[in-house]
Amino acid sequence: MSGAGGETAPLSQDEAFARIRLLRSPNVGPVTYRQLMARCGSAAAALEALPELAGRAGRRYTAAPERVVEAEIARIRKAGASYLFHDSPDYPRLLAHSEGAPPILTVRGNLAIFAKPCVAIVGARNASAGAVRIAREFAQGLAEAGHAVVSGLARGIDGAAHQGALAGGATIGVIASGIDVTYPPEHAELQQRVAGEGLLVAEQPPGTEPLARHFPTRNRIIAGLAAGTVVVEAAPKSGSLITARLAGEMGREVMAVPGSPLDPRSHGCNNLIRDGAVLVQSVADVIELLTGFDGTPRSRFREEAQDWAWVGDAGVEVQAAGIAGLLTTAPVAVDELIRQSGAGTAAVQLELLELEIAGRLVRHAGGRVSLG
Repeated sequence: MSGAGGETAPLSQDEAFARIRLLRSPNVGPVTYRQLMARCGSAAAALEALPELAGRAGRRYTAAPERVVEAEIARIRKAGASYLFHDSPDYPRLLAHSEGAPPILTVRGNLAIFAKPCVAIVGARNASAGAVRIAREFAQGLAEAGHAVVSGLARGIDGAAHQGALAGGATIGVIASGIDVTYPPEHAELQQRVAGEGLLVAEQPPGTEPLARHFPTRNRIIAGLAAGTVVVEAAPKSGSLITARLAGEMGREVMAVPGSPLDPRSHGCNNLIRDGAVLVQSVADVIELLTGFDGTPRSRFREEAQDWAWVGDAGVEVQAAGIAGLLTTAPVAVDELIRQSGAGTAAVQLELLELEIAGRLVRHAGGRVSLG
């Protein structure tokens, strides 16, 4: 779509514009977007259907204004970035098969890097000097071996991973802000290098400053792009462990570099190893583990994730009020709602879609939902 930033897949200007507008509309997240596209056949048709769907759940609805989308596209052009849609041949294959994959990414750089086997390297922001060296050397060795190293352009381990990968070959930086925003400020030059020599990826609209809630969604992209995630140093409950958990849920390999039990920054990695992550001490360990990975889930560090594929409209129709009556603020699996309601899968999914568009539903990881 050259008119909205240079999209590579054949797509009409009007439909590409409608897709961006659909995703920027209230209460439309990745799952809802895909269900609307499957149900309506196009983003233009989905936009027309939104008011009726929300009305059936008792709310009025207004989609994102066209002027807002026009302003966004202008910012994307100014930043030298482009849109990448979920059905583009350039969209990364492993990410496409992950739960809640972003329907639209904004990118700067060499899209061919997505075709390389990807490994994520993540870790502490306040990393030790030794851990920074390990991350840099691992990244350079993996890049020299033909892998693209994925990380989040944060301080500490992330920055070292990108620097090492740039010295050895290819890197992908996934940021929690808009594609035209730099964070942290001291990584301005590094972010420019990643965009110029590698590939910079963002999910948030341009101009978006990184907020706390954006980092877990950024982490799911990092995990989704990679066949495996290496955690070099991490304190308990750190963001790096979120990335590792997400990788495990996707059936990807989770690896950790062990550290001293006397250093709190090593406790996260040591706990990962205790819980089933693979201990790695060299680039060769990582390459050996990932050799032959074809995207089939095989990690020993894994939880099952709900498949949110839309199954159509067949099934018994059920009123949204009935499904809402089964919901509370505590997340519940959709399968449990189907069982308790006695309705067909498609009918329940449709009512959940209506509730979400109306702003009455929140989706959670693992295919769970709750009242908003």
